[in-house]
Amino acid sequence: MAGQFRSYIWDPVLIVSQIFLMQLIYYSFLGLWIAVLDLVIHYSPSLDQIFNDEILGFSSVPGRVSMMAFIMNSWTCALGLLYFIRRGKQCLDFTVTVHLFHLFGCWIYTSHLPYTFTWWLLNMVCIALMAVIGEYLCLRTELSEIPLNSAPKSNV
Repeated sequence: MAGQFRSYIWDPVLIVSQIFLMQLIYYSFLGLWIAVLDLVIHYSPSLDQIFNDEILGFSSVPGRVSMMAFIMNSWTCALGLLYFIRRGKQCLDFTVTVHLFHLFGCWIYTSHLPYTFTWWLLNMVCIALMAVIGEYLCLRTELSEIPLNSAPKSNV
């Protein structure tokens, strides 16, 4: 390991902490987006907008607003990946983990596995958006130049 840039030590406490933090970011900002958008359309927020697959859809205004909140939450969570995961290689792993826990949460809340096509499509789009944007942001910072000299440049 002497010639490597970064050590790859498996740290389960760090991984569990990052998973917990990403879940916190996911639900906090999803709730915030839903509350703000519901305020705009004068609709009262509920947990059904987060966990009930039957709410999501193009036919009702609350369904479209919830779908918009999920899409905007993907952008917010991508920033969470940038600031707290910081590894392009791990963005897809954490993205799928967050959405897998969301699937379990929906399953527990509604007592059935989500069965609407809109729910599955929306979550696949959100996974793709969050992973791709998060990887792009993380790789952009990973590939930035490392300054070798901290002293100010002199004019020669």
